[in-house]
Amino acid sequence: MPVNRLNRVAVLVLEGAKPLDVGIPAQVFSTRESMPYEVRMCGAAPGLVTGGDGLSYHVADGLDALAWADIVFIPGYRFPDRDDPPRAVLDALIAAHARGARLAAISTGAFALAATGLLDGKRATTHWHYTKALAAKHPLIRVDENVLFVDEGSVLTSAGAASGIDLCLHILRGDLGMSASNHAARRLVAAPYRSGGQAQYVPRSVAEPLGERFAATREWALHRLGDPLTLGVLARQAAVSPRTFSRRFVEDTGYTPMQWVMRARIDLARELLERSERGIEQIATDVGLGTSANLRLHFQRILGTTPGQYRRTFRPGSDQPPVA
Repeated sequence: MPVNRLNRVAVLVLEGAKPLDVGIPAQVFSTRESMPYEVRMCGAAPGLVTGGDGLSYHVADGLDALAWADIVFIPGYRFPDRDDPPRAVLDALIAAHARGARLAAISTGAFALAATGLLDGKRATTHWHYTKALAAKHPLIRVDENVLFVDEGSVLTSAGAASGIDLCLHILRGDLGMSASNHAARRLVAAPYRSGGQAQYVPRSVAEPLGERFAATREWALHRLGDPLTLGVLARQAAVSPRTFSRRFVEDTGYTPMQWVMRARIDLARELLERSERGIEQIATDVGLGTSANLRLHFQRILGTTPGQYRRTFRPGSDQPPVA
């Protein structure tokens, strides 16, 4: 990421754009002291863009903003399975990607990204109502209807509008670390962390929204990560059998209960590495992993780096002694 200037975010507003999808990246990445980003709203051309839901948008920039941006967001729009965006829009997205910009689609914005061909051979998602249409229109894409977002590096996609918040927070975690992401989540009054593997809501015969069945148990566990948390302990807290808890937990989150606990512990360790002066051994104890060796093992497995390297990356001025 550039260190001598603000990171540049372009939000591409297409015909029929959905208001919430447009507003999410604009608000999450709004320029402020805690957020080193500059946001520009753009369209196929400067001026008025007719949106969905009775709203229109006046954008100051045209496609030149895509040549300026480090990240380009493509909000969802109405009737995505009909015509593709204009060729000039697709060419500008392709050129931005070739230049090194990340392209991130929210909800049905995945159709515009798919029309560039940049998702071919990759995993992607979109709003559950349109996953089959996306797969039919672009058969080279591996469409996953059971996730909140997919990160393929330079191209990212998310499900419905609310999961656009999850995608934005995911990008923040990668750019600025856990502390900045959690700060933004608190400002938005949003859940600080929902993994990309968590299931998106799909209508079923039983009216029980996925992801909510054990929300209270997950919240309970997040405040007790330093304690022994076994499958039995979590199931008792949820008042169901361990077998039922385990099966439904995977349906809700995409992880087994203990996989989820481990990732929550690693995320807490990340925040402590960024914000505290505690040593690696103490952090390992605080997050319930016992020893620094255990923390390093799981940190490397999940994040591909070590606690010491992570601390130096997100606290470059830290005077902590190097700990691998």
